[in-house]
Amino acid sequence: MDDIDAMFSELLGEMDHLSQSLSPAADPPEADPALHRESTFSIGFTDLNESLNELEDHDLDALVADLGSKSTTQDLTTHQQNSSLTDDQFAPPAMTQRSEAAAALPQTPNTAGVQQRSEPQTKADKIKMALEKLKEAKVRKLIIKVMMSDNSSKTLMVDERQTVREVLDKLFEKTHCDCNINWSLCETNPELQIERGFEDHESLVELLSEWTRHSENKIYFVSRPQKYVMFTDPQIFYMWKKKTDLTGINEHAKQLLLKEHFGGSTLIVPDLEGMLYLKEDGKKVWKSRYFVLRASGIYYVPKGKTKSSSDLACFIRFDKVNIYTTNNYKQKYRAPTNFCFMLKHPCIQKESHYIKFLCCDDEHTLLLWVNSIRIAKYGTGLYKNYQAAVKRVSTLQTLQSAAHKDPRRPHPTTQWTQGPAANDTASDTTGHPMWSCAPSHLQTNPEAMPLGSAHSQVHLHPKSQVLKIIHMSHHLTSSLLLLLATHTFKTHPHLMCLDKCLNLEPAMRCQ
Repeated sequence: MDDIDAMFSELLGEMDHLSQSLSPAADPPEADPALHRESTFSIGFTDLNESLNELEDHDLDALVADLGSKSTTQDLTTHQQNSSLTDDQFAPPAMTQRSEAAAALPQTPNTAGVQQRSEPQTKADKIKMALEKLKEAKVRKLIIKVMMSDNSSKTLMVDERQTVREVLDKLFEKTHCDCNINWSLCETNPELQIERGFEDHESLVELLSEWTRHSENKIYFVSRPQKYVMFTDPQIFYMWKKKTDLTGINEHAKQLLLKEHFGGSTLIVPDLEGMLYLKEDGKKVWKSRYFVLRASGIYYVPKGKTKSSSDLACFIRFDKVNIYTTNNYKQKYRAPTNFCFMLKHPCIQKESHYIKFLCCDDEHTLLLWVNSIRIAKYGTGLYKNYQAAVKRVSTLQTLQSAAHKDPRRPHPTTQWTQGPAANDTASDTTGHPMWSCAPSHLQTNPEAMPLGSAHSQVHLHPKSQVLKIIHMSHHLTSSLLLLLATHTFKTHPHLMCLDKCLNLEPAMRCQ
């Protein structure tokens, strides 16, 4: 009996020790969280300083302003909370009311002047302030490098509140692409030779935070025609068992399929099944098995069993894994074909026994399995992404067509921006502020401007405010001059007559 009591006491002690080790410490060390946060400040750069230097000036200004406003709000909130915990306990009610009224008073001019003098003036000062504020910010922010199909790159600042869809919209503004529904953000892992297109509803910061600190993964902005193929051609997935040609189905039949499988209260997953090759753990050996797709995961038929639901064995569930397509696995793992896909947890960045490799016979089978798994995993959220993308594209196309029809409106890719300068404001030889009117991609890369094109600069005199258009090339057309002047006279009706300002030919003068 004594031995049993002793064993029981020892067991209780071990359980107590285990519970203490699992419970969060009262004063957790600050180095580890800071180290983790610092490791996720930038993606695609060697360090955070490099990423901040790559940011465009207006993005860097927005970052500093946003972080400054957040830190001020947090400091004020913390100060008020501390005051309420101390002064309110001992001060009389009248004193508490006076202190609250004093706290609500605006800052004095002297304080505002000190803050104004402390604002960063150069880019180096802004980067230094951003480095300090990023470590204090409660909202996670990342500075990322997004690769383009032509091996160029764009540097963006994103935070944890932004979805992939919002980041795509930001890239549309920077690249002036055609904005169709196929544009995607795609991650690549060179070590595993895999890639995956991010879904529009996902949080980009959350996805990138799962990468290792010195990861060689990259983000690409590419057009993927198969992104929403399950909605543009639903017959491929829901009528795949039919041997007839499915390419000639009309739009009305497609809409009926979408309504039947996605318009109801529950989503219907494609009834997909067939032979696939499974890679054995730790070996470059592939064996064929019969797999069946269900809403919860992938199941297989054990040897000697039938395809009935009672005989199916679970292969993998979708709640903890993502699906990735592979590159050249026929050479890397001796796969039967190069049409392979992988299922793994997003935190796994290297080879692991927890990764599931599957291989298909042909490209069409790979298309069926990859996108059917996406339907099963994301459900109606995937359909909502598609509807939002179609609506967004329709809106952009309407705005672009309206801009082309109205000659008084500037082209969507033309921006009125301040010209390049060494300091904050560019100026001509007279010291007057200089403004540039040219497509944004030509402003950032003057060498890309074709021969014979014109880059006009508009000078605003600070005293007389008389508009002058200085020609940098004699090839500038009168129609463009008229467009520039029309835009200017809408905002400056007090200026001199249009024909005198432009010195146009009599046929071009305003009536």
